[in-house]
Amino acid sequence: MNQAAKKFVNRLGPGLITGAADDDPSGIATYSQAGSQFRFGLVWTLLLTTPLMIGIQMLSARIGWVTGEGLAANINKQFPRWLTRSLVGLLVVANTINIAADIGAMGEALRLLVGGPLALYVLGFGALSIVTQIVFPYERTVRILKWLTLALFAYVAVILTVNVPWRQAMGESLHPWNFLAAHGSLKDYAAMVVAVMGTTISPYLFFWQAAQEVEDGNRRPGAQALKADPHYAAEHLSRIQQDTYVGMIFSNVIALCIVVATAVTLNLQGISDIQTSSQAAQALRPVAGEFAFLIFSLGIIGTGLLAVPVLAGSAAYAVSEMMGWRASLSDRLSEAPGFYRIIMAATGIGTLMGYFELDPIKALVWSAIVNGVISVPIMAAMMLVGQSQALMGNYTISTRHRVFGWAATGVMAVAVLVMLATSF
Repeated sequence: MNQAAKKFVNRLGPGLITGAADDDPSGIATYSQAGSQFRFGLVWTLLLTTPLMIGIQMLSARIGWVTGEGLAANINKQFPRWLTRSLVGLLVVANTINIAADIGAMGEALRLLVGGPLALYVLGFGALSIVTQIVFPYERTVRILKWLTLALFAYVAVILTVNVPWRQAMGESLHPWNFLAAHGSLKDYAAMVVAVMGTTISPYLFFWQAAQEVEDGNRRPGAQALKADPHYAAEHLSRIQQDTYVGMIFSNVIALCIVVATAVTLNLQGISDIQTSSQAAQALRPVAGEFAFLIFSLGIIGTGLLAVPVLAGSAAYAVSEMMGWRASLSDRLSEAPGFYRIIMAATGIGTLMGYFELDPIKALVWSAIVNGVISVPIMAAMMLVGQSQALMGNYTISTRHRVFGWAATGVMAVAVLVMLATSF
C-alpha cells in the first residue's frame, strides 16, 4: 500500500464503522423487502437519505470531538433530565430488540450454510459479541470493526454475479409512481419508504459516532488543548468530514446493491414476500445460484458481527453518560463496571430473545416504531446542541450544516407521522 492510500485509510474510523454498522442484518432484511416487493421503485429513498445521513452524522461526530463528551451528556446539559432518561431508555429498548433480530439472523444464516441447531449458533454469536467487547481494548476493537466492514463487499459481489437491466432500473428509480400504479398499494409503499428511511437514519448511529470521537480524543495526549489551534482544528474537522462522507456513501452504496440484487433476482422472478435477510439468501439460491447464496449469507454473518457491538456499545455509552459513569472500551471491566454491565445486559437479553425465536418481523416493526419515536427529538436536540455557543464555543455548526440538519429532522418527522398513520 503506498503512502497516500495508507494515509487515507488511517483517516477513516468512526464514520466508516458507523456507516457499515447501518447495513446490519435487520437493514439487509429491509432493503431485501424493498427490492423484492417494489423492484427499483425505492432507489430514490437511498439517494435522498445520503446527504441527510452525512449531515446528521457529521454533527454527531463534531459534538463528540468539540465537547469531549457523548450525545447523552450534552443533551442532559441542555434539556430536562426526565427527557434525557426517556430518550436513552427507549434507545436501549430499541437497540436490544435490534440485537435480537440481528443475532437471530446471523444464527439462521449459519444454519443455512452448514446445518445444525439454530439455538446453539444464536447463543454462540451472543457470547462471542460479549467476550470480544470485554476482552479486547479499544484499539483492537476498532481494528477488528474496520476489517469487518469488508464483509459488506459481499453485496457488491452479488451484483456482479447477476444480470442487471440498468436502463429499466434507472427508469423505475426516476419514475417510481409508474411502477407503483401497477404493482402495489400506496399504504404498503409508504410503509416501506418509512422503513428504509428509519433504517438509514437511526439514533444508535448518532450515539456511537459521537462516543468514538470522544474515545479517539482521549487516546491523544494534549488533544483537548490543541483544539484552540485553528490549524489543528481545521485538519481534524476535515478528517471527520472525510471519514463521515466515505462511511455514509459506502453504507448507501451497499444498500443500493442489496435493493438492486433482490429486485433483479427475486422480484423479476415473481418472488415478493421476503420477510428476513435469511429468507432473501435462501430465495437467491435457485434464482442466482450457489455463489450468490453463499456470499449473501456470509455477508449477513459479517455485518452482524460488526453491528451487534455497535448497538450494545451505543446503548452503554448513552446510559453511562447520563448516569455519570466511566464509559470507555479502553477501560477494563473493573474500571467501568456500569458501562460493561449495559453491554452484557443488552447483548444477553437480545441473545435470549433470539434463542426463544422472537418473531423477526414483529421485532423489526417495534424497533422501527421506537427508533422513529425517539429519532426526531434526538435530532432536534442535537441541532440545538450544535448551535449552542455555550457548549460548542467557536465550533458551532455552519449555516449550510444547519440547513441539512434541520432538513434531515423534518424528513424524519414526516416519515414518523406516515409510519404511525400506516401502522395503526
